[in-house]
Amino acid sequence: MESYYLYSNGTLSRKDNVVRMETTDGRKKDLKIEMTRDIYLFGEVTTNTKCLNYLSEKKIPVHFFNYYGYYTGTFYSREKNVSGNLLVNQVLFSIDEEKRLILAKKFVGGAAANCLRNLQYYRRRGKELEEAIQQIEALRKRILRALKINELMGLEGNIHQIYYGCWEAIFNTDIEFKARIRRPPDNMVNALLSYLNMLTYSACLSEIYVSQLNPTISYLHSNSERRFSLSLDIAEIFKPLIVDRLIFSLINKKIITEQDFEKGSAGNYLKQKGQQKVLRQFDDRLNQTIRHRELKRNVSYRRLMRLECYKLIKHLMSDQEYEPFKIWW
Repeated sequence: MESYYLYSNGTLSRKDNVVRMETTDGRKKDLKIEMTRDIYLFGEVTTNTKCLNYLSEKKIPVHFFNYYGYYTGTFYSREKNVSGNLLVNQVLFSIDEEKRLILAKKFVGGAAANCLRNLQYYRRRGKELEEAIQQIEALRKRILRALKINELMGLEGNIHQIYYGCWEAIFNTDIEFKARIRRPPDNMVNALLSYLNMLTYSACLSEIYVSQLNPTISYLHSNSERRFSLSLDIAEIFKPLIVDRLIFSLINKKIITEQDFEKGSAGNYLKQKGQQKVLRQFDDRLNQTIRHRELKRNVSYRRLMRLECYKLIKHLMSDQEYEPFKIWW
């Protein structure tokens, strides 16, 4: 299964039983529908209901991003693969404060463990990170003692503040990055974080869509009519592995430099060529595999997201307690 990406001024159309991507310079690509996982459209891409109806019939989600690469929404088909019992349990676990808090702690604890693993990796390579690691370890111990979601979110914020404060030491080049700034991103690192985080949310949403979970019912993040908040929950586990490690690689290997960014009314944002370079690296990262400890076979990072959905389903159906994925290498 593959993901496909189309940029500004292209067209996405249906030709008989084929979906065709066409760029302004006349290049065409006919997608193998049976091999298509999802489609990402960036900027002013033209499509029509004939095409969207066909994609809906084939259950292929389409993620939309604006000119700056910011996520604007997802089109996906009317739900057919729905489990009534699972939906009821998913809602019950969300409105029951005790059950919701248990799951929220799992997401925050898993994310904190993966952030720590990144710092430990670079400490072994000679970076001065011991003090930050100890501070995060101390905060991590308080996660299980949290009594409210707001308290838990506060701990998560403190952990990430310390974690992001280490990034200048991890970069091999002289890049200023003091804190996470979202709206708008004020430098290249924050721009990369915003861009890659949104791609990761979309990838998680595609995997949630394959499962029987409802993407609008979440546990760490508040349920909202305007967003698929469960993808935000699951993405917390994978951002240290996929987003953060990719940013370290992009900058330290000079695949992305300040020349790939432009400052405008939306803050710092990637130029189109920069977006294309990052997307290629992101797609390669999702297809990267590890030897799964329990399954005893190679599993892609993208597949790990789907397995996380299945683990959550087992928890909601009281089959097996959910344990978040944690990096071990």
